[in-house]
Amino acid sequence: MTTEQTSAEQTSEAPGTAASLPQLNRTLHAAPKPPVRIVHLGLGAFHRSHQAWYTSQAGDAADWGIASFTGRRPDAAVALAEQDGLFTLVERADSGDSFAVVGSIVEAVDGADVQRLAELVAAPATAMVTLTVTEAAYRLGADGKLDTGAADVAADLELLGSGSGNPSTPLGRLVLALAARKAAGAGPIAVVCCDNLANNGTVAHNAVTGLAAAWDADLAAWVEANVSFVSTSVDRITPRTTEADIAVVEAACGYHDDSPVVAEPFTNWVLSGDFPAGRPRWEDAGAVFVDHIEPFENRKLWLLNGAHSLLAYAGQLRGHTTVAEALADPECRKAVESFWDEAEANLSGAAAAGADLQIPAYRDALLARFSNARIAHHLAQIAMDGSTKLRMRAVPVLLAERGQGRSGAAAALMIAAWMDFSAAAETFHDPLAAEVAEANKLDGTERVRALLGLVDPALAADHAVVELVAGLLGAFAASS
Repeated sequence: MTTEQTSAEQTSEAPGTAASLPQLNRTLHAAPKPPVRIVHLGLGAFHRSHQAWYTSQAGDAADWGIASFTGRRPDAAVALAEQDGLFTLVERADSGDSFAVVGSIVEAVDGADVQRLAELVAAPATAMVTLTVTEAAYRLGADGKLDTGAADVAADLELLGSGSGNPSTPLGRLVLALAARKAAGAGPIAVVCCDNLANNGTVAHNAVTGLAAAWDADLAAWVEANVSFVSTSVDRITPRTTEADIAVVEAACGYHDDSPVVAEPFTNWVLSGDFPAGRPRWEDAGAVFVDHIEPFENRKLWLLNGAHSLLAYAGQLRGHTTVAEALADPECRKAVESFWDEAEANLSGAAAAGADLQIPAYRDALLARFSNARIAHHLAQIAMDGSTKLRMRAVPVLLAERGQGRSGAAAALMIAAWMDFSAAAETFHDPLAAEVAEANKLDGTERVRALLGLVDPALAADHAVVELVAGLLGAFAASS
């Protein structure tokens, strides 16, 4: 359940200081506390603006509480736990802000508390585990299988095999928790991947079963028989919360909230798969359940996320800091429109699989959403983990275009911009940052080939693609 007010309803009285304002919690704000039936890995802003919001809007929200676990650090769980899981969702439109208290998260837990995770996943009442652990966390190789040679995967396997400690990765922790559910005889469960990956249900399946099989063949067989992996397409622009946002909530709502979330009004959720232990009525909030999700995934990954990545690299190279700033730059806007033309050509006809994707309207809506200057969506945040993201956002469009006898130059331009950014950025966050740094020591086409090989080895072996990308380097000089 949520309660709402708009900026128009705010009083003109001067707000108190943060120290004098009451803290948001379930004593101050009488929100019901539903039982835990959903366990979430990846307690961050997007999870709260999306899955937690949808759950709070369901007609049966009183039956569905979420226990959310952090990833690398406990900070978000500590702050949210002090507020009994409550937080303010600020919907930021061009016309003003509206505010709602979301109460669906009933436990906020440090991700390192693997014992509590196992207890909750093993509980018969738990119906699903939802995931927002980032694209890089699944550790799949180019063959689509788990890379058991990755250092963190190997370390988790050693810990699981010896029983001498707790896994440190979300994947390892989930597998250990599923083993606890198997041991408890708690029955089938759904794993719902909400990360920006094509066929993300299959990705989660391959990662989880791969790790389970490498540890315990019996567990892997149980997972195959008892765990449903649901694919999703998720969408809601959710920038990082700032101190200014916290102050806005204080002024508007008259309480102190350490953990508000700011998001655009638009939201979308498409799901495909089975929920053997039940699910909330998310459709009450607009979620859509389909048999074939791939066209919807590709529409979002290519048009929204692809444009975001292109703007992240091109925009920063041209001196911009936010999506709205970059889109207002004619050079960046032209690159986005060209990429969208290529993507749209491969989202129509047979590729749509009968789905009404309404691509022209979707593109128009994206332009309006990206242009919302009140949503400060920072390019530096989007630019992280590019070697992983480009595999889903640029490579499929480039391959599809070349498969149709066209150049794919607009998709290749995104990859070239990433290469330029990787060499120019003062701070470069990527799971392959060390390998990128080594590749950047090379010159000319050898550098391009090495960097392309980190994104897609098959493309790196295609001399024509290497030459295409090389010819597009330097396209985004800093704007004057």
